[in-house]
Amino acid sequence: MTLKYLTSIPSTPIQLIIPLLQSDQLADQLKEIATESGQDAKLLQSDFNANAGSIHCIYPAEHKGSRWLLLGLGDHPSEAVVTNAFRGLSFRHSKILSGQIGISDRYLDADKISVDALATTSVNGLLLGTHYIGTFKSKKSDAHPLKKKSTRLAFISSEAKKYASGARKGQAMAETQMRIMELVDGPGNKVKPETLAKWAVQSGKDHDFKVRVLNKSQIQKTGLEALLAVNRGSEYPPYFIIMEYKPKGRKKYPKVGLVGKGVTFDTGGLSIKGSVNMHYMKSDMGGAAAVLGTMELTAKLKLPVHLIGIVPTTDNCVDANAVKPGDIIGSYDGQTIEVIDTDAEGRLILADGLAYMNKHYKPDIMIDLATLTGNCVRALGYEAGGLFTNNDELADLMLAAGQRTGERLWRLPIWKEYRKELESEVADVRNLSIRPVAGAITAAKFLEVFIGEHPRWAHLDIAGVAFGSHPYTKQKSATSFGVKLLVDLLNHL
Repeated sequence: MTLKYLTSIPSTPIQLIIPLLQSDQLADQLKEIATESGQDAKLLQSDFNANAGSIHCIYPAEHKGSRWLLLGLGDHPSEAVVTNAFRGLSFRHSKILSGQIGISDRYLDADKISVDALATTSVNGLLLGTHYIGTFKSKKSDAHPLKKKSTRLAFISSEAKKYASGARKGQAMAETQMRIMELVDGPGNKVKPETLAKWAVQSGKDHDFKVRVLNKSQIQKTGLEALLAVNRGSEYPPYFIIMEYKPKGRKKYPKVGLVGKGVTFDTGGLSIKGSVNMHYMKSDMGGAAAVLGTMELTAKLKLPVHLIGIVPTTDNCVDANAVKPGDIIGSYDGQTIEVIDTDAEGRLILADGLAYMNKHYKPDIMIDLATLTGNCVRALGYEAGGLFTNNDELADLMLAAGQRTGERLWRLPIWKEYRKELESEVADVRNLSIRPVAGAITAAKFLEVFIGEHPRWAHLDIAGVAFGSHPYTKQKSATSFGVKLLVDLLNHL
């Protein structure tokens, strides 16, 4: 797809997308469109109400071979609403999006949606609509027209050139989002710990950030004992991925550390999961994918932030060497852990990641992301991720980023009273509360043990939002949750 910028509708055939808001001006706008296209105004007004995501196709009499696609953005065109509207159009009507496509801002209210926002969200949505999860099918479906170089997307506006920066950003975002969605959707025998390590190394080469990968022997020498414990039942070796992006120049930038849970498949270990939905446990590296994607996109966009990303990665499987309930294991910072449940493995590898991050990089802000607990899904469903933090200012920044991007968060408490649920008589801490309540909170309290009293730490439990049902696939699939959220946060530091 080639991006172009025009000041008027070309005389050649075009698939013209006309975004419209629900407003007091809608009836008059539809009347004007009807007059220009040779339609019946009253019929058009009755057929199209500009609900978010609604689409109405008309064939203008004086523009032979063209289609005008009226696209509803509702009355509150947030970033998520506009992105989803364009994504739905791209996904459901791919067969007509070929040749020359145009987006006209003629009827948009600049006070409700800016030039930059429309450029970013429209391109981002259109490209996300091309995402295809059938990578491993023997027969591939026809390529989406927007993936072809011959397809041209033009912004048609009196200020057309102002769309260039936002359009490039939307394209960069979509490309990275789709790459990490492929990782999360990949089955455990195709996306292994080594796969994540190679992905990070290649991304670093392509986008100019540093990547260092510790293999199993280096992990042993380093003392990442909790990661090694989870890996004991696996046929694949673990990896510990360390990434760093730093803008050029001598200026001091905010330093942010991200840690992502990279469990490429989770059987539950000896505390084995039920078989009904175990095949979806390929998604248990959604936190790692978000960190990988954020690193790549931060480097692509050259954001003014010093960013470090750490991904401890393994799968959690079963054999004679697997860690057992009741075992006591070590950790990178020296604290001992009583393993109550081997299915609470993500917090174990995150413990090593957080302790390593804090010791070696001392970031101003430290954030971990993980598809960590079913308890968080039961609390918040599939609409928001759980936010746990020891810093109110950081909470406000993250909640605001969630509202802007549509990757919403909801704050849950981590009061000191919850810490007693993790007290162990035989080790420094146990990895699971034995009470069937507040599971997401006690998981966060476990992680807090390993942050070295860092004053600006946040934990995101994204179990319900990183992977799920949506209109673009027939089965549950990846959402890329966390990438837009974190990039927006970094932009607003």
